[in-house]
Amino acid sequence: MNRRQLLALPLAAMNAQTPKKLVKPAALQSGDVVGLITPASNVVNSGDWARIEQTMKGLGLEPRYGKNIRRKGYVAGTIEDRVADLHDMFRDPAVKGVFAIRGGYGTPQLLDKIDYDLLRKNPKVFCGYSDITALHLAFHQKLGLVTFHGPTANAKFPPFTLEHFRKALFDTAPIGKLTNPAEGHTLRAIRPGTARGRIVVGNLSLISNLMGTPYEIDTRDKILLLEDVGEEAFRIDRMLTQLKLAGKLDRIAGVVWGECEKCKPTSGVEVPLTEREVVDRILGGLGVPVLSGLTFGHTDNQLTLPQGVMATLDSTAGTLTLEESALASR
Repeated sequence: MNRRQLLALPLAAMNAQTPKKLVKPAALQSGDVVGLITPASNVVNSGDWARIEQTMKGLGLEPRYGKNIRRKGYVAGTIEDRVADLHDMFRDPAVKGVFAIRGGYGTPQLLDKIDYDLLRKNPKVFCGYSDITALHLAFHQKLGLVTFHGPTANAKFPPFTLEHFRKALFDTAPIGKLTNPAEGHTLRAIRPGTARGRIVVGNLSLISNLMGTPYEIDTRDKILLLEDVGEEAFRIDRMLTQLKLAGKLDRIAGVVWGECEKCKPTSGVEVPLTEREVVDRILGGLGVPVLSGLTFGHTDNQLTLPQGVMATLDSTAGTLTLEESALASR
């Protein structure tokens, strides 16, 4: 490639990561030890600890807590402390899975301090959402590791969430067809149609924050699943526009926009746009199937979604079918 051809490349293409072969962690089993860590914020309510313990025991799992999970501040300890907890859990052969206790803020601070070779040698189930998106993207880009966008350890586990959590993390069969609970959640085809591709899932704010870094999202030929919480329409517009200008929506197979909890106008704009209007305008104009309202992310009824597996989106029917196993047998 000569200098002129190099200069003609879009920035997104220059920053694109080489696709990695998928690395599938071993399925969890009843009685397994799981590591609980706080890569982002700490647990504020001391009463949550008993519920977290009860949740893990109810799942048939034995919790092992990181050394630094009870630190105070807007993040749960120093960068070094939080990275050490992550490394300890992946290094320990007795630990079969690693769960973030909560999201919050601060996970991107860890990305350039992680020993990715250590993780590569010890692939394990890893689960969380929201700020934990930064680790999902980094693990997928650097390692090709299938990780799980799903409940944190302090999340509520109503029957719908529990069913899909168990199916995703304990069963080696492909997850199959996913849709919303029968009541209380509205699915809508912004643009009807079907698409097939590997899924990539995350919080829009974190995906936006990692643009221009070695960990930025790769959306080429993917079904992109986006969610967020507490964002006004103009901020959603800003972040989606950033992805569009960066070329991240150019070669996309399809899009799923999750429920955006508390995404209501609060800024006092006289005639504010709504979240729906922004999403319909930007995502609806991409020329690919787009589904809105699937329950993942910041919602009690929450799907657990494995990064990188092959799937078919049918936005007309309101379904996402995961066709590939996300887990290896022991």
